[in-house]
Amino acid sequence: SGPTGDGGDAPRPLYMDVQATTPLDPRVLDSMLPYLTACYGNPHSRTHAYGWESEAAMEKARQQVADLIGADSREIIFTSGATESNNMAIKGVARFYKSRKKHIITTQTEHKCVLDSCRSLETEGFRVTYLPVKKNGLIDLKELEAAFQPDTSLVSVMTVNNEIGVKQPIHDIGEICRARKVFFHTDAAQAIGKIPMDVNNMKIDLMSISGHKIYGPKGVGALYVRRRPRVRLEPLQSGGGQERGLRSGTVPTPLAVGLGAACEVAQQEMEYDHKRISQLAERLVTKIMSEVPDVVMNGDREHRYPGCINLSFAYVEGESLLMALKDVALSSGSACTSASLEPSYVLRAIGTDEDLAHSSIRFGIGRFTTEEEVDYTVQKCIQHVKRLREMSPLWEMVQDGIDLKSIKWTQH
Repeated sequence: SGPTGDGGDAPRPLYMDVQATTPLDPRVLDSMLPYLTACYGNPHSRTHAYGWESEAAMEKARQQVADLIGADSREIIFTSGATESNNMAIKGVARFYKSRKKHIITTQTEHKCVLDSCRSLETEGFRVTYLPVKKNGLIDLKELEAAFQPDTSLVSVMTVNNEIGVKQPIHDIGEICRARKVFFHTDAAQAIGKIPMDVNNMKIDLMSISGHKIYGPKGVGALYVRRRPRVRLEPLQSGGGQERGLRSGTVPTPLAVGLGAACEVAQQEMEYDHKRISQLAERLVTKIMSEVPDVVMNGDREHRYPGCINLSFAYVEGESLLMALKDVALSSGSACTSASLEPSYVLRAIGTDEDLAHSSIRFGIGRFTTEEEVDYTVQKCIQHVKRLREMSPLWEMVQDGIDLKSIKWTQH
């Protein structure tokens, strides 16, 4: 069991929800501490040593972020996180080019903040195409090509999906957009530091990054904005003109330093982490599926990031399973939408049946997940799925060979 949070007796659950957030890597904390205490200067103060040391730390961090994605440090804008980066990229590009271009392309399975940014642009008179995805969660490149219009300014497609872990063909999308001279934005919050990303090789023009998804601090992120061919944005936030005038406000040095350190650690550990996480994920899926029938893995089996596993356990209510697994911190989808009992729009988009969508659980495996934690989660999961199914009349009917789809349920 995990460490106790409040000094109380109740042990905290095992943490298996790294898509929602990650613990701070101790190496990252070490790099941040001086800037939380002795080195507290404003990085934009130009007249004394306090400002200079903060500015130097901020610029070093900018370089560390740039190095992780193959960018130039001048192309990195510090933000408060990927939500702000996504808002800046989508609204910023759309509004800057609005006199000539009024069309945007995205997908139905994007993060809420991308979809909401697009919705808000629709009220300003922009047109948005929300591309469907195939059963495996990937977009159809032919459909993308057909969606372009003469006045398309931006395509926004996330790299790795936060709910089902599928990895879109970013390289191909980049090629398609570059050939049409349309800017390509990707929300890479779940991909950066976990799989190799190179903005030049993938022809990405804008990329959103989050600190707390890569073992860095919460409240900080970055937006990569390409210089050649140059991408222009209308800023969301006005003020002192910091961050190339694209994002005014004092850059929080300790957070920026933390993001930089997290990017550097991720670059060093990426290969090792990926291999280890793949093995643990394989172990989790194999063990569960060998013990429990009628388990569906959501999203493509090949094109995916292995640390995000979304399984549907037929004939079991996902919420009941989460309650039963109270000593493991899991979720049934995105933390941003977990308060609503609506089934996930991502699962709906891949055509999951309503009942299966309600029975899905997301398992997140990260840098600090241990084999023991995986085995414990598997054992508890198998035990409770079996128990909940024993209690389910639907499961009983299925065992008796009744096809549930053929039943005419009476409406009372």
